[in-house]
Amino acid sequence: MTKVYGTGAYDFKRHRVAEYPVESSEQLADKPLDAKPGSTLPNAITLIEIQRDRLTKIALENWSKAADSTMPKKPFDPELVKQIYDTELLVKGGLKPVPLQRVMILEVSQYLENYLWPNFDPETATFEHVMSMILMINEKKDVFKAFIERVLRLKEQGRSLSIAEKTNYLLFMINAFQSLEDEIVSETILRLASLQSWHSLSFGRFQMELCLNPDLIKKWKRMTKREAKEAMKRGQPFDPKNMLEVKFLRNLIEEFLEVLDSKVFPHKQFDDEDHELVDANGFAQVDDACILYCERFMEFLIDLLSQLPTRRYLRPLVADVAVVAKCHLSALYTHEKGKLFAQLVDLLQFYEGFEINDHVGTQLTDDEVLQSHYERFQSFQLLAYKKIPKLRELALANIGAIHKRVDLSKKLSVLSPEELQDLVCSKLKLVSKDDPWSERVDFLIEVMVSFFQKQQSQKEAINALPLYPNEQIMWDESLVPSINYSGEGCLALPKLNLQFLTLHDYLLRNFNLFRLESTYEIREDIQEAVPHLLAYINNEGETAFRGWSRMAVPIKEFKITEVKQPNIGEVKPSSVTAAVTFSISSYRAQIRSEWNALKEHDVLFLLSMRPSFEPLSTEEAAKASVPQRLGLQYVRGCEVIEIRDEDGTLMNDFTGRIKRDEWKPPKGELRTVTIALDTAQYHMDVSDIAEKGAEDIYGTFNILMRRKPKENNFKAILESIRDLMNETCIVPDWLHNVFLGYGNPSAAQWTNMPDLLDTVDFKDTFLDANHLRECFSDYQVCFINPDGTENLHPRPPFRIRLPRTLKGNTHALPGNKKSDIASVTNVNMVDAGSEKEKLIVEAYIPPDPGPYPQDQPKQNSVKFTPTQVGAISSGIQPGLTMVVGPPGTGKTDTAVQILNVLYHNCPSQRTLIITHSNQALNDLFEKIMQRDVPARYLLRLGQGEQELATDLDFSRQGRVNAMLVRRLELLSEVERLATSLQLPEDVGYTCETAGYFWLLHVYSRWEQYLAACADNQDKPTFVQDRFPFKEFFSNTPQPVFTGESFQKDMRAAKGCFRHLKTMFQELEECRAFELLKSTADRANYLMTKQAKIVAMTCTHAALKRKDFLQLGFKYDNLLMEESAQILEIETFIPMLLQRQEDGYARLKRCILIGDHHQLPPVVKNMAFQKYSHMDQSLFTRFVRLGIPYIELNAQGRARPSLARLYNWRYRDLGDLPFVRRQLCSIEQMLDSPMTIN
Repeated sequence: MTKVYGTGAYDFKRHRVAEYPVESSEQLADKPLDAKPGSTLPNAITLIEIQRDRLTKIALENWSKAADSTMPKKPFDPELVKQIYDTELLVKGGLKPVPLQRVMILEVSQYLENYLWPNFDPETATFEHVMSMILMINEKKDVFKAFIERVLRLKEQGRSLSIAEKTNYLLFMINAFQSLEDEIVSETILRLASLQSWHSLSFGRFQMELCLNPDLIKKWKRMTKREAKEAMKRGQPFDPKNMLEVKFLRNLIEEFLEVLDSKVFPHKQFDDEDHELVDANGFAQVDDACILYCERFMEFLIDLLSQLPTRRYLRPLVADVAVVAKCHLSALYTHEKGKLFAQLVDLLQFYEGFEINDHVGTQLTDDEVLQSHYERFQSFQLLAYKKIPKLRELALANIGAIHKRVDLSKKLSVLSPEELQDLVCSKLKLVSKDDPWSERVDFLIEVMVSFFQKQQSQKEAINALPLYPNEQIMWDESLVPSINYSGEGCLALPKLNLQFLTLHDYLLRNFNLFRLESTYEIREDIQEAVPHLLAYINNEGETAFRGWSRMAVPIKEFKITEVKQPNIGEVKPSSVTAAVTFSISSYRAQIRSEWNALKEHDVLFLLSMRPSFEPLSTEEAAKASVPQRLGLQYVRGCEVIEIRDEDGTLMNDFTGRIKRDEWKPPKGELRTVTIALDTAQYHMDVSDIAEKGAEDIYGTFNILMRRKPKENNFKAILESIRDLMNETCIVPDWLHNVFLGYGNPSAAQWTNMPDLLDTVDFKDTFLDANHLRECFSDYQVCFINPDGTENLHPRPPFRIRLPRTLKGNTHALPGNKKSDIASVTNVNMVDAGSEKEKLIVEAYIPPDPGPYPQDQPKQNSVKFTPTQVGAISSGIQPGLTMVVGPPGTGKTDTAVQILNVLYHNCPSQRTLIITHSNQALNDLFEKIMQRDVPARYLLRLGQGEQELATDLDFSRQGRVNAMLVRRLELLSEVERLATSLQLPEDVGYTCETAGYFWLLHVYSRWEQYLAACADNQDKPTFVQDRFPFKEFFSNTPQPVFTGESFQKDMRAAKGCFRHLKTMFQELEECRAFELLKSTADRANYLMTKQAKIVAMTCTHAALKRKDFLQLGFKYDNLLMEESAQILEIETFIPMLLQRQEDGYARLKRCILIGDHHQLPPVVKNMAFQKYSHMDQSLFTRFVRLGIPYIELNAQGRARPSLARLYNWRYRDLGDLPFVRRQLCSIEQMLDSPMTIN
């Protein structure tokens, strides 16, 4: 049974064959049975090695269902399971708890599906059977309820587990708690972190929690009463301590503390011969397997505390046992091999004290956190004043003077151990008296300090963090692992799973991961560029370079030119400016032009190289780190302010300081770049120099490195994320809970939204009436005229009154359910006797657009499928719409039609289009131009507009120029109109005079004409004879009036007036471009006021967010194509490119279109991709959460025989009729004789 990735659904119908063909030929040599497991297999297992492995032979004899396996299968043998577990899967020690290569071979042979799972009995399964399934499921993560129940009770057998078994058991629990989208898993697992777990709290902590949350008292009483009744029914005494939900997590924590305290550094009985095995503290050598277990347990607790359903009742238990304090005092925390463990403990401490109300789920503001801290400390001071005379000085002191760790520890040191224990355990009840650590003074002080010290604000911590990476972070393997991450260990990294505590937590995790991912890419660029310089130490003892590098150049001179005073309330400088001089004389013309192309806001890196005097030996180089091998000392980032040539002339200036006609080619070979250093990093470096006597880093830089522009935009994106964290980030109320992963998954769907469009004008969506009937086959479609009478011969366009309870929910499917929608290849049989609900459709005749060909609207020619119409219906209504588009199913056509219908139904609203690539954006834009959306309302931002295959320029400058040209064309038409009315032509000098001309002469004549026509409807030629603009429309291709029918001529006259009205409306829109004189002002007006549909890539949106906010950019709807290929944070930022209005978000619609089965977001580092799930897009996460989506189910790109290669991956993907028409045979040979001369 295979899990459909991203849906949480299991595919029971499709039999999964082995990934590799397994030969049963006796000619293949068997591995010796006594061979050491995994001893000859490399990391990448080949097919031949799989076929020759002894496990393959065992599989063929016992469970394999390979096509060429003909030998009879033996009955199930528990002893064989035990033998395989003991010899192949059980690891005695070391850093690797799982023999991955052996597990992979068993996975290929379908050991779990064909042998372990079919023969699994929850009552009789042996220990080895369950542990084998744990190991296999850790690779597959297909967990089921009965099996989980058995796993949870595995430790009740009384058998002690080895460290490797405990680690594998823990990894299984981690995987289970990360799979809460599966109902089977969540029902079984979530009860372990429920209110029942509070039975295991100490009495003091229990009282404290109920006092802090009085709403839980009634809930607790009802729960205990129900538990007592259930125990009475079973005829057992009520003892909550023995319940699995109560003791499971408590036992796991106590087991971890036992390992941490006694097994990581086990005391050893040694004599004089054992000194080499013992360190100075009297501990034996470190047990690597125990370290891995401790790290995994930290990961386990971090996962539980970082999602609200498990955090709510678990955090008091973690605080009651004082896990963080005990970890801080452990020997492993300060040991050189415990660096990763220490980082994980710090991350656990961060999430334990996260600024959130656990029971309400709301983010605490800085003021609320500070208020809570002061109230807690004042209560402690009052207690100390009344009960503890020795702490009288603390009780009377100012809180600001004693709430730091050092000061508080000093004040508490006056107490005796007995007094301190009484204070912590009896009076404050922070830990239990029964705790084994309760007699340790250092532990009690650590608990007190952790509880009462002032925590640094999360916003302050982020603002004090440098945006550029330095050398310490770059080569920290626990933060930025190498690309060969195997997944066997954990990392000190946040995870992007299903749920987040708050929006701040969401932004913080993404900020850290995006920063580290960019750090990894920068590290790779440094390791690529620096070795080519061939650095060495010359005779003067200075660093010199023999080689050259395209992306790195030696620095001639570096000096800091200005350090400004800090802003009020800050300690770091407000800005730090430096000048860097380098030469490009050694480069050829192409590379020179690349260095000369540096411009404002480009990011550069300053490197300090100091290679060893003597080359490293082979052994030394193998042991040395990358910086040691390269001689790399320091790395600092900077941003270009300006660049000048050898004569001091400004280069690449886009601020207007140099006029275009004054521009000259750069002179000389020296370039001087003025750069802005990171002020936070500079403050940290200067503080280290003053306090620790560290080296002056800024006097050692000798290399300037650049990166490819397309890969070097990380700083602007990090700034955007940081700005969001400093703002009151408001996501629309209808999207907030769904976005964080809580509440009803369908709450944001349009059927649950207020303020729906009662009647939707679908314009050219339907080609004819039959097409509409096919799309709403579940309804009895009733066509009416605008006056309410029945229409027997309906023709498009149609207006539809969509009921809120639209059947089939417009084909929306929850992400974890199987579709019951018929494929387009199936005939939808309907019972003729069943009465269908009526769907009222209004067929109307659109008004005459005008007498000229350019007035005629462009029409859609695509016959949309019922599912596509469902997507369009959902997309034009408020709320969240998700569309999954398999290959060739018309995602772009559907998106364009949503935009078209949305523009005509909500003309005052503005829509933002976001895609991942320029190609997709251009494809979408080219199709929008083929719809009835005026070009003046379209705008394309970014660098890819040059690739648009159109004659029109849709960039900001191109649209401004087009508006100015259009203004001149329209004013000439106004002059022509004035001439036809025998009025002076000066009315067409400006848009303002044209506006007055419209009111005084055009509109007034039209009103008089309408009044006259109303009194002479019985005269067929009256319309033609009295039409006031007859001379102006004398150049139409066809005569405007026929004189045969008053109604037809009146319709034509209104069409002519509509042409005039549109003309003057365009002139009114051009008036701003007439008043604004600068190009920048015109472009900004176009973007913020004129354009109705604005398109850009997600990267451009992240880069320019600050500019959009400054300009007051507003939009109502967001449509995102390729959303399954966009990083989660790059999907989120476009939702917040505007400031909220009066505390409310303006966004009304969010339409996500993508395919989570195709390419995920690109994440280069495997650790961030696999461990942190950074390659999970927002679209994929929403699907996993079960949010309803619409899956397009008819492809028109490939023939059915080719489509079978991928249509199995989708629920009901069929073929459009035209792709089923094909050649008789799949393979055909054509005879093409050639004449040989």
